[in-house]
Amino acid sequence: MRQTRTALIIPARLSRPVRAEEIDTSLATRQTLVEGSVGAITFMDWRVYLNDEADFIPLPPNARAEVLIREAGLHLEEAVSGTVVFLGHGNSGDDADAPAHLLRLAERLFDTALAA
Repeated sequence: MRQTRTALIIPARLSRPVRAEEIDTSLATRQTLVEGSVGAITFMDWRVYLNDEADFIPLPPNARAEVLIREAGLHLEEAVSGTVVFLGHGNSGDDADAPAHLLRLAERLFDTALAA
C-alpha cells in the first residue's frame, strides 16, 4: 500500500523553486527525486532524504538545503548536494508530512509561499 505525504523539496539548482507537494513515499519516488541512491538524516520530528553517493558523482551543491538544515538546528560536517526531500518523522518511525514549522522556516528563509 502506497502512502502519500506532503514533502518539502529543495532542488540544488537555484533556478528551480522550493516547493511543497504530495508525493508517494516509496523508495522509487525518493530515488527519482534525489537522482540516485537514497540516504536519510533524521533529526527531531523531521528527516531529510538526499543522494548518499553525492561525494562520488557530480551533483551540484545545495546551499538552500544546507541553510534550512542549519537553521532548523542540525549542524552537518559535510556539504549537501543534489535535490533534497524533507518529510516528517512519525512516532512509529514512518514518514509523515513535513512539519509545519519546517515549512514556515523555509517560507521565511527563501521568501516563498509553500501551499501544502
